[in-house]
Amino acid sequence: MRALIQKVSEASVTVENEKIAKISHGLLVLLGIEDADTKEDIEWLCNKIVQLRIFDDENGVMNRSVLDKNGEIIVVSQFTLHAKTKKGNRPSYIHASKPDYAIPMYEIFVEVLSKKLGKKVQTGVFGAHMDVALVNDGPVTIWIDTKNKE
Repeated sequence: MRALIQKVSEASVTVENEKIAKISHGLLVLLGIEDADTKEDIEWLCNKIVQLRIFDDENGVMNRSVLDKNGEIIVVSQFTLHAKTKKGNRPSYIHASKPDYAIPMYEIFVEVLSKKLGKKVQTGVFGAHMDVALVNDGPVTIWIDTKNKE
């Protein structure tokens, strides 16, 4: 499971000219799922996301989490996070899960993350063409891969 986490001062998701998600201060999480991902990956990644200390404290030091800041989260499914670019110029997405596996995992991820955040996590629409807008605060962008826990 891969996540690209961006600290935002605002973010939104629009589908077919309708804004379906919008947050102010918080996190935009782009999530890629592969068949090797498990519920243990979900649990670990959700814990990591809500506890990441990437928000400034009173001294301007990144020492606060989205929980500490009472921030919001949008999660957007993004199979392209599993792009393989070693050969040629057209990425391969062979490791990205197909919808029959990815959708239930995505829904469980959003449910677990909402519980850990203590409020509803907003989402995009799985598989839809989405316009994702954000103002990256910092900028702060963190890459996490549950198969490579560095």
